[in-house]
Amino acid sequence: MAKYLFVYIGGDEPTSEDEGKAVMEAWTSWFAGMGEAAADPGNPTGASAAVAADGSVSAASSGVSGYSVISAESLDAAVAIAQGCPHLAANGRIEVLETFDVM
Repeated sequence: MAKYLFVYIGGDEPTSEDEGKAVMEAWTSWFAGMGEAAADPGNPTGASAAVAADGSVSAASSGVSGYSVISAESLDAAVAIAQGCPHLAANGRIEVLETFDVM
């Protein structure tokens, strides 16, 4: 089974404590429904910087708001899993990338 990196882009923040709890429950339920396919549930991201080839550093502008690593049989299967993600309900988007071992 291959591993896929889910990169979460953007998304609205909860506007209240109750909404935050509901969002966390949705994420917990989504991961629980995946079982072992949730190889690394990941985390949200925070402060960031971009480093260029010349070593210069600037503010990162990718909009990445978090990540997860999911096991799936194919890219299509990983995309199907992503389509059920609560991040989409928060007006976010998900990039799904297959990873591979180099050694």
